Amino acid sequence: MSELSSLLDAYALGFVVVLCRVGCAAMLLPGIGEAELPLSARTAIALALTVLLLPVVQPGIGAVPSHLHDLAAVLFGEIAVGLWMGWLVRITVQVLPVAGQLLASMMGLTNIIAPDAELGGQSSALSHAFALAAPLLALAGDLHELPLRALAHSYEIIVPGAPLPEGDAIAVAIAALGLAFDAVLRLAGPFVLAGVLWQVCLSLLSRLVPQLQVYFAAMPGQVAGGLLLLASLGGGILNGWLEHARAAFLQIAAL
Repeated sequence: MSELSSLLDAYALGFVVVLCRVGCAAMLLPGIGEAELPLSARTAIALALTVLLLPVVQPGIGAVPSHLHDLAAVLFGEIAVGLWMGWLVRITVQVLPVAGQLLASMMGLTNIIAPDAELGGQSSALSHAFALAAPLLALAGDLHELPLRALAHSYEIIVPGAPLPEGDAIAVAIAALGLAFDAVLRLAGPFVLAGVLWQVCLSLLSRLVPQLQVYFAAMPGQVAGGLLLLASLGGGILNGWLEHARAAFLQIAAL
């Protein structure tokens, strides 16, 4: 009876340790970590993922300390690792809605706002649409498997109780942030170029015809031209983000 009790205690502690890392990361994963999803549903998914991953990662957990102070240090470390891995995934997912916000700015659609739980209350409707498209593309393209594989593999690299290597973690975070900004500029590049050329033409027109109200005369053309450009390049933007997300998730899985 005492052996059964000790075994149950070990599994209970292991479940809590795995839940801290997996649960914090799951709250930021595409599809299951979206702010639009009810908190109860996200919690249930995190618990289900913990139950599924526990038999796989249990051998790599090792002995969990029973002392309160040591256990608290392990749990806080697991929370930090889970948030770090989840943030790496979330920054990749946010590339598409941030690019949508830049597109809306170049197209003159920022006057139409759609409050977003992650991007804030001044987000554009186009950015919100891209934010909804990102998890859909990730789930349709089976990209959600890669972060889960990275979570399971992380127990071989960062053992519970071991500190997160700060230097490597910061370097990986800076590299991921740089790649995210590069992807945003590449996805929105044609619109940025068209917007700059459009503003140059408007400045020349205002010099040639000073009495013309340039803003009111040019806004319909700017919106119409932006919509035509979006209709021709929208599929390429989504495919470009999908390729970027796949490459970024593969790098995370290979950490």
